[in-house]
Amino acid sequence: VQLVESGGGLVQPGGSLRLSCAASGYTYSSYCMGWFRQAPGKEREGVAAIDSGGSTTYYADSVKGRFTISRDSAKNSVYLQMNALQPEDTAMYYCAARKVVAGQTCAAVRASLYNYWGQGTQVTVS
Repeated sequence: VQLVESGGGLVQPGGSLRLSCAASGYTYSSYCMGWFRQAPGKEREGVAAIDSGGSTTYYADSVKGRFTISRDSAKNSVYLQMNALQPEDTAMYYCAARKVVAGQTCAAVRASLYNYWGQGTQVTVS
């Protein structure tokens, strides 16, 4: 399983970035996909998640209304559109995948539940 993030960078407060995550090596449709972030000295926190069908999304309160997660099954990719970025959004952002079985949801956006991780992409808001 491979997850490769891209799209990070330096942006001014109020600006936007779109992160991408290309997935390969597994049955993409059976997995929750999530975005997490980790700032220096802080724990990794869940930012957003999307279910295997792409119809249900979940967000941390700190990003609701500003970030949008989406997925393109044809491209085996997941995206995070980030608007109205603030300095406190500065962190390394990680894409992650979590295998689910019938009846499970992606509502719990906890790092401990996710099986596969990308290398991360740095987002700096300054």
